[in-house]
Amino acid sequence: MPVYSKKNRVYNKPMKYLAIVLSYLLGSLPWSLIIGRLFYATDIRQHGSGNLGGTNAGRILGKKAGVAVMALDIIKCILAVFIGSLFSKPIGALCGIFCTIGHCYPVFADFRGGKAVSTSVGFLFSICLFLKLNWSIFIIPVIVFFIVLFFSKMVSLASLSTFAVASLVSFIFPCDWIIRLTIVALALLIVIRHRANIQRIKNHEENKITWL
Repeated sequence: MPVYSKKNRVYNKPMKYLAIVLSYLLGSLPWSLIIGRLFYATDIRQHGSGNLGGTNAGRILGKKAGVAVMALDIIKCILAVFIGSLFSKPIGALCGIFCTIGHCYPVFADFRGGKAVSTSVGFLFSICLFLKLNWSIFIIPVIVFFIVLFFSKMVSLASLSTFAVASLVSFIFPCDWIIRLTIVALALLIVIRHRANIQRIKNHEENKITWL
């Protein structure tokens, strides 16, 4: 049985920082760019919205590529939170938010990344799974996403609504204040990344999906 001495705490401190840096690098993996170049000989930054997210990948490369990108973006955040959770719940949450920051501003793609939706879904899922939070923090926002998407047909509005609700729900169910702050920070990051979408929504010019 491990003994948590002062010496061990000093040793673990740089490891925690390393986990956070690793999480940012995981987030920086631009899967839409990788898949586009490897399998389609296409740099999706030169097409559509220029965004390195699953939605733009789906529009430019097709549904299979879009789904693959979204799945891989979700998985990388789940992995980041898992790594952080080996140290503590707050570190797990911090690793998740730094992974999402890496997705938005990837060092491997000239800091031009996605809009944080898929990684944020992975974040909410993994903090409930690994940090033992109430599953309502994940389930309620996901339900809101599909309700808003059904009525508005706008992925951007559904995403913004989802993480606004996630922030509110985090204040209803018990969790560490650092975890709560990371959820709020995540919602603010999504608003920042969707500034152009918000303007188009106001102008009634936002793209709508046709398959729902």
